Amino acid sequence: MEKNKPIRFQLRQITTEQFAVIGEPPTEETINVSTRSNFRYSDDKPALGVFVELRFNEKDTPFLLIEAGCHFEIEESDWESLKDRENNTIRLPKDFAVHLLMLTIGTIRGILHAKTENTPLNKFFVPLLNVLQMVNSDIILDNTSIPDDK
Repeated sequence: MEKNKPIRFQLRQITTEQFAVIGEPPTEETINVSTRSNFRYSDDKPALGVFVELRFNEKDTPFLLIEAGCHFEIEESDWESLKDRENNTIRLPKDFAVHLLMLTIGTIRGILHAKTENTPLNKFFVPLLNVLQMVNSDIILDNTSIPDDK
């Protein structure tokens, strides 16, 4: 793909993959949040799924779990330029991957607020995350699939 050429895409679907409240809200002031993200693609269509999971922990015990996915459709000609046919992979330029991950984190922030509104858990929110530290280089995706639409 030509460097710095924009990749055209649209957000097609948002999924809440997991949401769980485990036990009572914490009593401690010190809470930590662990984050996990991954990217998946479909062979059938020019589409990417970006998934973010957050675990809110009091000490080492999780009390709130949320995972959401944003499903993006990529313009066909741009999708073709991301393919490495020899290795059967997709190469996501770092800047594009960072952009999609930022959109997904913003989305999960809204989902968490909506699901905990008017509950004691609403005081816990997705912290500011430095996405540039989460994506260090271009992302190479092998042949995996986006989960079925829900």
